[in-house]
Amino acid sequence: MRSQTVCALLFSFIFLFSCQSNKKRQDTSESYDLEQIKEKGELTVLTLYSSTSYFLYRGEEMGYEYELIKQFAESEGLKIKIIVAENIGKLVEMLKNGNGDIIAYDIPITGDLKDQLLYCGPEIITHQVLVQRIEKGHPLLRNVTELVGKKVYVEKDSKYETRINNLNDELGGGIDIHLMNKDTIITEDLIEMVANGKIDYTFADNNIARLNKTYYNNIDIRLNVSFPQRSTWAVRTDEPELAKAVDQWAKNNTKSSKYREILKRYFELSKNSSAPEVLSIKKGQISVYDHLFKKYAQKQNWDWRLIAAQAYHESKFDTAVISWAGAKGLMQIMPRTARSYGLSEKDMQNPEKNIATAIKIMGALNQSFATIENPEERIKFILAAYNSGIGHVLDAIALAKKYGKDPQKWDGNVAEYILLKSNPEYFNDEVCKFGYFRGRETYSYVNKVLKLYEYYKTKIKS
Repeated sequence: MRSQTVCALLFSFIFLFSCQSNKKRQDTSESYDLEQIKEKGELTVLTLYSSTSYFLYRGEEMGYEYELIKQFAESEGLKIKIIVAENIGKLVEMLKNGNGDIIAYDIPITGDLKDQLLYCGPEIITHQVLVQRIEKGHPLLRNVTELVGKKVYVEKDSKYETRINNLNDELGGGIDIHLMNKDTIITEDLIEMVANGKIDYTFADNNIARLNKTYYNNIDIRLNVSFPQRSTWAVRTDEPELAKAVDQWAKNNTKSSKYREILKRYFELSKNSSAPEVLSIKKGQISVYDHLFKKYAQKQNWDWRLIAAQAYHESKFDTAVISWAGAKGLMQIMPRTARSYGLSEKDMQNPEKNIATAIKIMGALNQSFATIENPEERIKFILAAYNSGIGHVLDAIALAKKYGKDPQKWDGNVAEYILLKSNPEYFNDEVCKFGYFRGRETYSYVNKVLKLYEYYKTKIKS
């Protein structure tokens, strides 16, 4: 009898607690919309790391989706808090669980999700395209039927594999399909391989292809190989006012100059310079700023020729240049970094102040990597961190340690993992704290600066 009474009381307690919990969740869900977000003053944004959505570059938050959602938040007088998920499934789950207010990532508009989400915001039409090289004597394919007999490389277990298999069936077979292990090679790697002549063809989403064309102007991405897919942002079904505000903002925003600037920054502006690899050196002079390189390099006991080589690859000695990401001056310093070192906006393109600040940054990085005993190795880590931001290099060091490489050595060790920082299998690893990064740019930067430095040393005595 006593046992039955205890059970009954326990059941009543659980039932009451359950009802109260459900009531609390219902009250929260029913009352939490744009008005409550404004009271809090902060919009919690869910997204994914990628080259088009959100990433950290030289210590600053960037990304096409990131800049758009930030623009919306500012229009409503809100700050934003970014939470990064591992995949689209997690994004939807986190949104439904109340871990965020909005998904700022292109969610495909499908029947399965229509009842679970409120789609809103800037709608884009995505489709897959063929990425092929523009090359003399290498005719461009203009019709999917011309893929028969061609070698096409795509990621294994990806939507590109699904599409190329379906296309192959539609054509009656004949495409020479090569599947690449996506643990080590992703679509952006394959695009680079096309640009460098290692392979001839791959598939990519048109937005990823457009972004990569700003790095490789010798690729053609005009041949569509799939049907269009609509995608957009999303909020919970109990946030109609937030959805309405985002829709209205998107409608107005697409006509604004700010939107055009963001679109241009990510999908149109070339990320490369067409300047020659090495400037001519006359009478032992590298540039008109040599005296400044010498003056400030000496304060940190640096070789001024290394700083000159760095400046060449940063700006080609052009004080007025502004990068696609907003870096300015001879040493291409980012605005946030400049502020943290006391360099004002108006002085960012002043040659002397820009160089002096860059030397301070290099000095701080030297301290950060003080545990790397070999000075020649340490220089590589410093250059990499200057180019990418120290966080990505620390991630690469952590990955090197985890996978049995030498964290004190760059080539063949840490450099291998800076390259893999664009791969979800690695940037989502628990040891990584700074997410996606286009590591091939930093890898190339270190090699080019050191190569030019060696050239300068042979031509100009210290």
